[in-house]
Amino acid sequence: MRRRFALISLAGCLTTPFAAQGADGFEWKEAPGGKLRLMENGRQALDYNYGPQLKPGVPQDRRREGYIYPLHTPAGVNPLDDFPKDHYHHRGVFWAWMSIGFEGRTYDLWTLKPGIEHLFHQFLKRDASKNAATLRVENGWYVANRLIVRETVDLKAPRSSGNKREIELTIALEATASDVVIAGSPEDAKGYGGLCVRFGPRTETRILTPEGPVAQNENEVPHAWAAMEAVFDGKRAGLRVTSDPSNPRHPPGWCLRPYGFVGANFPGLKPYTLTPGTPLKLRYRVTVYDGTLR
Repeated sequence: MRRRFALISLAGCLTTPFAAQGADGFEWKEAPGGKLRLMENGRQALDYNYGPQLKPGVPQDRRREGYIYPLHTPAGVNPLDDFPKDHYHHRGVFWAWMSIGFEGRTYDLWTLKPGIEHLFHQFLKRDASKNAATLRVENGWYVANRLIVRETVDLKAPRSSGNKREIELTIALEATASDVVIAGSPEDAKGYGGLCVRFGPRTETRILTPEGPVAQNENEVPHAWAAMEAVFDGKRAGLRVTSDPSNPRHPPGWCLRPYGFVGANFPGLKPYTLTPGTPLKLRYRVTVYDGTLR
């Protein structure tokens, strides 16, 4: 099944032209290995990995697609990780759920267990100008060759300012034929699942929230935003995720891990039902920055 949809993916890339601004402003470029690269002023800002990704030496069942990695600060620091050895399924900035209920069975896109796949369909929009870049992507969740959820991802990147780059991210999920129930991990009432960020190797790690620093593992505590900042290859940088007040169940509970993980949980421990004709929209601002964000 993956090979069949890979061919459709390539066709979608070839039939939709790029909008490019050039060195002064934003530009979308194809990069090897199923990556769509955003450049700002001639420098790499991020990659959207639309094609299947697998790092050498990693088991074949960890192959995945549909996430952001890398994501650079204005000074060029990438605070993210992909295929970390302790959690091969963690992948940059991604959105996934461990508990997906469909027709009496439960599936797992979080750890990429067999039975369900998250596959790229097509780019619906990709524009670039001097001051902003936008991208709209359509993906699908598949069970036994059946499309059960249509996923639309909207990304907008305004021009970076000072020490920060902001990405406005909207994830829309709609069941296609019958209800699909998503929920956070029930393990030890952790509730994780939703928008997730995995951080790379670093020192001097700090987790920050509006209520103050978090020094240990935290589960399902509500915050409007959460950030991790540290020293990456000798340079201090960080990333903050801010939940939009329009999101259901705002402010979300969070999965915060000093080892290098920040997740805005949705729906947490109380399941949420996706119904045909009524898309769920989750909106976030992802801010990467150099130094300390004030």
